[in-house]
Amino acid sequence: MQHVVTPDEAGKRTDVVVARIADAPRSLVADAIKRGDVRVNGEIAKASRILIAGDALDFAIGSREELSVEAEAIEIPIVYEDDDLIVVDKPAGMVTHPAHGTRGGTLVNALLAHVGTLPGDSIRPGLVHRLDRDTSGLLVVAKTAQALSFLGKAMKAREVNREYLGLVHGVPHPARGTLDGPIGRDPRNRLKYAIISSGKPAITHYDVRTAFPKHAECVFRLETGRTHQIRVHMAALGHPILNDPVYGREEPRFHLPGQALHAWKLSFIHPTSGAEMIFECDPPDEYLHARELISR
Repeated sequence: MQHVVTPDEAGKRTDVVVARIADAPRSLVADAIKRGDVRVNGEIAKASRILIAGDALDFAIGSREELSVEAEAIEIPIVYEDDDLIVVDKPAGMVTHPAHGTRGGTLVNALLAHVGTLPGDSIRPGLVHRLDRDTSGLLVVAKTAQALSFLGKAMKAREVNREYLGLVHGVPHPARGTLDGPIGRDPRNRLKYAIISSGKPAITHYDVRTAFPKHAECVFRLETGRTHQIRVHMAALGHPILNDPVYGREEPRFHLPGQALHAWKLSFIHPTSGAEMIFECDPPDEYLHARELISR
């Protein structure tokens, strides 16, 4: 592929621009750069080279390797389990399922070791919904095809209720509100998401639970489940999630792997018994410590 760097792309790293243009993961771009398959103005480029408007990019990106998922004996907190489903408390820092950037150590790897087999997609077996890597909290996983179908339909019908706790910068006003903005890939940065007119519908309800001097703890309730939804909506409101490395800023005084966001409440109808299932779990110690720091 060939591309002439635009003024909007000027000042950015070579690997960042190539990844966006090629719509390729950074790992594949890094491999191409190591092979010498990325050139700027005819010269082999370094990943960190800063581009200027008018630079001529010439690059070839290899194809993605086919993913496979292996069972891994990783301990995970199981909140509830029966013949149809499992509810887990995913730790912050754990990826939900394998992807080209993370092939092992995920929740799915751990679940396969615990259960043996799960229904559905080979890379995302059993998953009814997902959590960002650094978001902790409750996830329901289906153990049978029937349960996966039932819970999947319930999710689409907005009958799986999910609530999150999050620490944000500033105190939102009004203290209760609804954020309604379609979310899609950020056209300026393919590694991020943004509110854009061509995005998919996304609705987030928030309530300020506790107001601190310069921060707040909020409860978020989702009507939709877009990638990074709460983080994108709150950043757009001007109150990004605390310690969010993508939509806010990292702060060393908080010993968090990423954003201070925790899926604390989950409820749904059981696919076999028809009983209402309600689960709650407290945030991890790192989150609680961060809340203590901002309360002072």
